[in-house]
Amino acid sequence: MNHTSDRSIVVLAGGISHERDVSLRSGRRVADSLAEHGISVILKDPDAFLLGYLQHSRPDVVWPALHGASGEDGALRDLLELLGIPYVGSRPDAARLAWDKPTAKAIVSRAGVPTPRSLSLPRETFRELGTNSVLAVIADEFPVPVVVKPARGGSAQGVSIVTDPAELPRAMVDAYTYCGVALIERQVIGTEIAVSVIDSGDGPVALPAVEIEPVSGVYSFEARYNAGETTFYTPARLSDKVAAAAANTAIRAHNALGMRHLSRIDLIIDASGTPQFLEANVLPGLTETSLLPLALEAAGHDLGWVYEALADAAIREATA
Repeated sequence: MNHTSDRSIVVLAGGISHERDVSLRSGRRVADSLAEHGISVILKDPDAFLLGYLQHSRPDVVWPALHGASGEDGALRDLLELLGIPYVGSRPDAARLAWDKPTAKAIVSRAGVPTPRSLSLPRETFRELGTNSVLAVIADEFPVPVVVKPARGGSAQGVSIVTDPAELPRAMVDAYTYCGVALIERQVIGTEIAVSVIDSGDGPVALPAVEIEPVSGVYSFEARYNAGETTFYTPARLSDKVAAAAANTAIRAHNALGMRHLSRIDLIIDASGTPQFLEANVLPGLTETSLLPLALEAAGHDLGWVYEALADAAIREATA
C-alpha cells in the first residue's frame, strides 16, 4: 500500500456519553497508529462547531472513535452521509440495529445463530403493571442466574449478574440508570470470547478470538480498562473446531446486521462447544487493553496498516 500523506483523516473522540474517557483513549491510539504511517490526522472532540468544521475542511475520511450513543446509534453517521463525507464503520441503519441489544439478538437469532434466552422490559412496564407483579413473573419464569444489562450502551456499564431473585430489583435499577429499557438474559456458563471482524474491501474476515478471563470473575468496566484486572488469551484456548465455529458465527452475525468495515462480536462458548451470540459492537474499543487491537496483533497485523486500509475502503466505497 502507498503510504502517502496527502490524505486527511479526522478522528472523532470524546463526546458526551458515559464512555467519554474510553473514547478519548481509543481515538488517540487510532490517530497515533495512522500518524506513524505518515498520514495527516486531526483528532477532534465533537462539539457545536464540528459539522461546520467538516463542511469547510472536507477531510478525505472521518474515523468515528466515539463510544456510546454519540458514535454508535447511527445519528452521527446519518449526518456524515448528508454532508457527503466518507467515514469508517457501519452505515446508520446497521449501527442502529446493532446498538440496540434486544434488536440485534432478534435479527441474529432469525439468521440461525443461537443466543441466550432473554426478555427486554422498558421502565414503563413496571409503572404500568406494578413492580411486584412484574418481578414475581420474572422470578417464576426466568430462573437465576441471569444477566441484567441496559438494552443500549457499552463497556459493561449498568450490567449485573443476578444469582438470587432478591437481587433483581437492584439490578434493574442499575440498568435503568443507563437506559430506559433493560435486557434480562439467561446466564450461560462457559468461555467468554470476542471475535473481531475486519473488512477492507475483500469481504469480512474473522480475527483470532480473544478469550476473556476476568480476575474477579466478572468482566466489569474496571476489568475492561484497567491493566491487570483481566487475563486475555489470544488466540483463545479453543479446539480448532470450536475456534472455526466461533469465527463462522461472528461473520454470520456481522452480515446479518449489515455491518461494515469493522465490528466485534461477543460470544460465549457453552458446555456443548456451541458459540452463542451475546452482542455486537458497532465501534469496538481501540484502547491499549481493547480486544480488537489484541486480535490484530495476534494475527501479525500492523495496527496502522489495517486502520489505513479501512480508511481507504471507506473512501473507495464513497466514490464508487
